[in-house]
Amino acid sequence: MQRQKGVALWRQIADRIRANIAEGFYEASGMVPPETQLAEEFGVNRHTVRAAISALAQEGIVRAVQGRGTLIERRDKFAFPIGRRTRFTQGIGDQARDIRGYLLGSEEEVASADLCSWLKLEVGTRVIRIDAMRQADGRALSRSTAWFPADRFRGIDEAFRATESITKALALLGVPDYLRDVTEISAVHAEPDDVAQMGLTPGSIVLVTKALNTDADGVPIQYAVTRFPADRVQFTIRS
Repeated sequence: MQRQKGVALWRQIADRIRANIAEGFYEASGMVPPETQLAEEFGVNRHTVRAAISALAQEGIVRAVQGRGTLIERRDKFAFPIGRRTRFTQGIGDQARDIRGYLLGSEEEVASADLCSWLKLEVGTRVIRIDAMRQADGRALSRSTAWFPADRFRGIDEAFRATESITKALALLGVPDYLRDVTEISAVHAEPDDVAQMGLTPGSIVLVTKALNTDADGVPIQYAVTRFPADRVQFTIRS
């Protein structure tokens, strides 16, 4: 453990245990090792380990069982494919019975310099920003902010509200097909908005994608930053 890293020890331990669970280290027993064993392994006291286990329990990853120890909860993740045509509803497909998209907010604004670079826009160009959340069978799977050139896509926020789908909203505005040009993926700790809107606990791991979509002619039409709970979604990269 890195005591000078700037991240609380309990959070570092929770991250390590979470990663070990994901990699199947405890698969044989189905249990997290006892607190005393973990405390010795990580070189900390039992109170620190207990705080880490408590955080994982709040995330629904583990569960304390009286007289047995800490049981690993078996919750299947949704497989989300990322490829040339990345679509949320199609990607989740038959893994869920009910897939929903919610418009959290929208606004027309002037594109930042970074956004102009992604969308190949001139400085001062206006864009439509959409904040949205998507759920599958009542579980929040993503929270996103997407930007579209305003001149071409004015009204896309209302189209998304009506259809609950970016793909359908783009089709209504004259883009029947689009392609994924770039996807960047990173992992971070949940922010307060993630915790509040997706029902996560502080310290949860979130997978973040930065994605650029283009129309069939290669013209950028959408730049989006999307946050996925790491314990609910796993990515499959398709060439």
